[in-house]
Amino acid sequence: MRRIWLAIRVFFLVLFRREVAEAVREVLEGKAAPPRAPVEPPEAKAPKKPAPPKAPQRSEALTLLATLQREARLIDFVEEPLDEYTDAQVGAAARDVHRDCRSVIRRLFAPRPLLSDAEGADIEVPRGFDPGRYRLVGQVTGEPPFRGRLAHPGWEAAKCEVPTWSGGKSAARVIAPAEVEL
Repeated sequence: MRRIWLAIRVFFLVLFRREVAEAVREVLEGKAAPPRAPVEPPEAKAPKKPAPPKAPQRSEALTLLATLQREARLIDFVEEPLDEYTDAQVGAAARDVHRDCRSVIRRLFAPRPLLSDAEGADIEVPRGFDPGRYRLVGQVTGEPPFRGRLAHPGWEAAKCEVPTWSGGKSAARVIAPAEVEL
């Protein structure tokens, strides 16, 4: 059966493609045909696969961290040893960092509560719930729906607008550039 299919293919290739016809004629006349790549009809050729996208030079996580540092000085605050400062001084610094971090997070992600119920409210977790939306804690037994007390309403992002990195490869891991006062 394979030879019949081969004969049919060769027939149509010889009929419609001159270079194939010439190669077959040379073989039939006993002339040594130069080695060729297999010839397939155009419809048999697989379309070219698009090249995989280039990996970004910089992680969006680093871009977010750099934004939090630039606008809220988060890393400066976290890396600062606090033993030398009074609680009042730490509190005053934390207030500014907290305010500025909140501003960045609200601008980039617009977080909102996942559930509108207040903490402590009795709620029902429905059958077929998404475990990414509900985390069951405590004594979990039986099958859903589950009834329980809301310990935390959760958060979800209403948007995600992390700035696009536009720097060079050598600065791809830089969170904050060195500042030089002249």
